[in-house]
Amino acid sequence: MPSAAACPKPASDPDAAPDPPPPPIPLSAAVRRFAALAAAGFRRHSTYRQATVAGVFTNVVFGAMLAAVMSAVVAGGGGRPGGYTGAQLVTYVWVGQGLLSVSHMWTWKELADRITSGDVAADLLRPVDPLTSYAAAELGRAAHAVLGRFIAPVGVGFAFYTMYVPHEAATYPLFAVSVVLAVAVSFAGRYLVNLTAFWLLDARGPLAAWGLFAASLSGVHFPLRFLPEWAQWLIWLGTPFPCVFQIPLDIAVERTATGVAAATVALQLCWGTALMALCAAVQRRALRRLVVQGG
Repeated sequence: MPSAAACPKPASDPDAAPDPPPPPIPLSAAVRRFAALAAAGFRRHSTYRQATVAGVFTNVVFGAMLAAVMSAVVAGGGGRPGGYTGAQLVTYVWVGQGLLSVSHMWTWKELADRITSGDVAADLLRPVDPLTSYAAAELGRAAHAVLGRFIAPVGVGFAFYTMYVPHEAATYPLFAVSVVLAVAVSFAGRYLVNLTAFWLLDARGPLAAWGLFAASLSGVHFPLRFLPEWAQWLIWLGTPFPCVFQIPLDIAVERTATGVAAATVALQLCWGTALMALCAAVQRRALRRLVVQGG
């Protein structure tokens, strides 16, 4: 456990028997604990009602602006820019405005701040690994964002624009799984960047770089399919950013066949697994550094 690794051990009697390993935690207890942490994350963000309303208003305003831009692109692009119809691009914009708050790819530096202030020592003394506790809280935050900030922009799109409605039944569960994986990839990337504070003490530079690349390479400003084909392959296979935004939206508008959409969800799963494993490895190394320095 990180708490045991973080605490200095008293001098032991060389003749005494070694301490037995701690008993494993039953799976049911671990699931209940994870669910309780996720529920706490949901309740925490549900208290910011004014911020939720302001965020929805901002997303709707930017959605109207982007929808106007995309309509102009369709008018000047021969009708199917990037392979999207006008209705698909409008849906891309409005579902994307809702998804922004769910995937939440920017402005999270809570862990870096706690590392800088030294408060992370309290996290390490808790019985739950920090990576697990922050991941559970992130799922609770995302669940609140679905209810508080995803539905309203999509509803505005359906009320005032011609939206594309998926025709395949498989699209809906694929989209739901893709959104969950988008949250996981986004969280793992931001957690990894926050861990740099163990070495740099001030993680504002890496956080700014993450925000810049996430905005440019995830499809927030425009669909990545507007780019040349070689650039699309490079970004899709070489970076995790399309997993955070572009893939769920392409599934929502059925930009590709169902089999290709399922393959992109598998790509999200691979990136999410790799990044979470990397987070765990970097955290273990950071904790060893903390112990060596007497933290």
